[in-house]
Amino acid sequence: MPILKGALVVSCQARADNPLHGPVHMAAMARAAEAGGASGIRANGAEDVVAIRAATALPIIGISKVWDDRFPVYITPGFDDAAQIAAAGADIIGLDATGRPRNGEPVERLIARIRTELGREVFADIATLEEGRAAHAHGATYVASTLSGYTEETTARKGEGPDLELLEALVAALPVPVVAEGRFDTPELVAEAFRRGAHAVVVGTAITNPREITKKFVRAAQAWTA
Repeated sequence: MPILKGALVVSCQARADNPLHGPVHMAAMARAAEAGGASGIRANGAEDVVAIRAATALPIIGISKVWDDRFPVYITPGFDDAAQIAAAGADIIGLDATGRPRNGEPVERLIARIRTELGREVFADIATLEEGRAAHAHGATYVASTLSGYTEETTARKGEGPDLELLEALVAALPVPVVAEGRFDTPELVAEAFRRGAHAVVVGTAITNPREITKKFVRAAQAWTA
């Protein structure tokens, strides 16, 4: 099931230290997102994907976050991780497609195996134009600006809001759908991403993380009352 042009995809994820962590809460979040008009869901881990698949027919971009201190890549680093997510019901497999070291086969082989052995589309998270070009060359179905600001090479971007310049460059350079993701925290920024040619936009924290949203409001209150 493809991601439609003009789609808002909602990332329904919560880490273990978040009160909303767990498949029951993430399935409810996905239902709420769908009721609000979302056209796709991004989810982490087989348990959450299974629960979300049972709750909605929207396309699911499934990822598997596997942290390993020896490797910087943690978003679906290996084929077994991708296979578990596919078996759980994900329509599309998201992965880190940067050139950084990973605990698994090279990204070009991983993309090829997901396409041929699992029969799934690939959603490639990248941080630079060069990585986007490479992901397309390796066979990724979608290329997303997700990791701009989160790699050593691009860390300076993290405090500057979404990387709209990268988005625009990817749209100009690639013939595949380009997805905007990463720090899109207002409707105005989402609209700007579409204006610059995004096929779809993924929004996470600004919609699905009440703890972080609350912190933002509390900081504003504290600044006013200090």
